[in-house]
Amino acid sequence: MEPLYNRVSSELLKQRMLEETEPRTTISFYHYFHVENPKDFRDFLYLHLNEIGVFGRVYIAQEGINAQISVPACNFEAFKSFLYSIAALNGIRLNIAVDDDGKSFWVLKIKVREKIVADGITDDAFSMEKKGLYVNAEQMNHLLEKKETVVIDMRNHYEYEVGHFENALEIPSDTFREQLPMAVDMMKGKEDKNIIMYCTGGIRCEKASAYMLHKGFKNVFHLEGGIINYAQQVKKAGLPSKFIGKNFVFDNRLGERVTDDVIAHCHQCGQPADTHTNCKNDGCHLLFIQCASCAEAYTGCCSTECQTIYQLPEEEQKAIRSGVDKGNVVFNKAKSRLRPRLEDRL
Repeated sequence: MEPLYNRVSSELLKQRMLEETEPRTTISFYHYFHVENPKDFRDFLYLHLNEIGVFGRVYIAQEGINAQISVPACNFEAFKSFLYSIAALNGIRLNIAVDDDGKSFWVLKIKVREKIVADGITDDAFSMEKKGLYVNAEQMNHLLEKKETVVIDMRNHYEYEVGHFENALEIPSDTFREQLPMAVDMMKGKEDKNIIMYCTGGIRCEKASAYMLHKGFKNVFHLEGGIINYAQQVKKAGLPSKFIGKNFVFDNRLGERVTDDVIAHCHQCGQPADTHTNCKNDGCHLLFIQCASCAEAYTGCCSTECQTIYQLPEEEQKAIRSGVDKGNVVFNKAKSRLRPRLEDRL
């Protein structure tokens, strides 16, 4: 029987990916549908996707599938045929990356989770069967021109910071589960408005639109395929982009440029910048925005403290970070927490 888990070190796999000459295509997709046995479905997917060289992250739950992957260009049609051979996934939208070098993933990880999007919803009456109306890029642009439209960004602050739709409302929280009730509270008294929810690839805003309808709102829409699909559509149709800046993505690229506008600032010097990076000190690994000048001055680190540690021999670095939990600083970017933390370190 073929192995159903990766058995090669991540470092070696990354090196192999970087040395590949075959181009890859970065794809994201999701679908809400009932999965009877997530573990069996997970193993079935791993067996077939691994065989055709797919890398990336795939989450399976009883409520559906959520995937961000890269596929060798020569195997794209084989991948598509396999995916569409699964009845529940036949014909689903595949979001093709906009700004893609194919170096987004280097290992295949498929995990079973309680939900494909952690939402904190405990109401048994909630259902994904009733969700907001899809809007495409042209419809999105048209609705955004209307005064009775409110557009809500269902992403985190570090995503919103580098790019967002014009006049989009930010929900100031680190987690989607916190954003859902906050969005309801923010929209109280505006029940007659057109409410458009959007996110990176569509999975969060689709659930958010269903939640808003569940809470009694009537005119709820969500952007089909999220920013990724919107960017593809405006480019193909020659439409003006109402999304400004860069779209943050959860892979090795950390961003896709949609327009040339740079709306964020370096977290160290304050100059215009929108390049996310993780602190080179593996005992920190903080995600933050860093300009080219600060990247050189701080050797890719978030502070002089981390830079000093990063320049030590590897064995000394390992001793320093031994037992340190760095999980709480990865993608932890509520704007209320970010600036003070970096200022304390500089």
